[in-house]
Amino acid sequence: MAARLIDTDPARAHEHALAASRSAGRIAVVRETVAITAYANGDFALAVRELRTFRRISGRDDQIALLVDSERGVGRPDRALEVGRAVDRAALPVDVRVELAIAMSGARLDLGETERALQELDIPELDPDRAFSWSPGLFAARAAVLEELGRTDEAAQWQRRAEIAEDALGALDADREVLEIEEIEEIAIADEPVAEEPAEDEQDEPAAEPTAEASEAPVTVQDEVDEILADAGIDDAEGDDTDDEATR
Repeated sequence: MAARLIDTDPARAHEHALAASRSAGRIAVVRETVAITAYANGDFALAVRELRTFRRISGRDDQIALLVDSERGVGRPDRALEVGRAVDRAALPVDVRVELAIAMSGARLDLGETERALQELDIPELDPDRAFSWSPGLFAARAAVLEELGRTDEAAQWQRRAEIAEDALGALDADREVLEIEEIEEIAIADEPVAEEPAEDEQDEPAAEPTAEASEAPVTVQDEVDEILADAGIDDAEGDDTDDEATR
């Protein structure tokens, strides 16, 4: 539920995440979800605490950029830079490394270090001729810093690159969606002569428009926990193991 609501209703998403944390607070992905929803609601102090707990439990730096940005949110840009510098960037996935560079650049801006903010964005992933998932955000961040420096022509060029990259990625996603739909239709046509009953996975799918009675069914705390684990690709058994390990 929290994952589905985060973009449309972050306040409710946060409520669901908090409910899950009350019974599964030692599961890393639950604490991660609380942190993400807290950040989305502007509660940066809670986001910092939950992200620190997530790192301690999981041993991962997946959300290091969010932690740096949350430190900025509570007015500690110096601390944000310290947190970011303490991480081995070479060990991070590329998208996380780019997000960290953007967050570090923002912290430099907070301190009035505009030239150094631009330097934070001078990373190998800054390729103006290619579009990756991280390119729009990286290009836009560079445009914002150049604007602060008064280099308006360059800023406009990078902002335009950000828009082009975003459009290109959107078109690619649309092409993939069309391809997936066509493949599904082909499978349905091939199966039609022999399919007298819906497949098990079709039977398990919820109705497109649930009845009022179904939509009002209460959601338990365990439901919230199970859904967060499912979204993270963790089954109940693995979640139990994580919980046990955290208590040792």
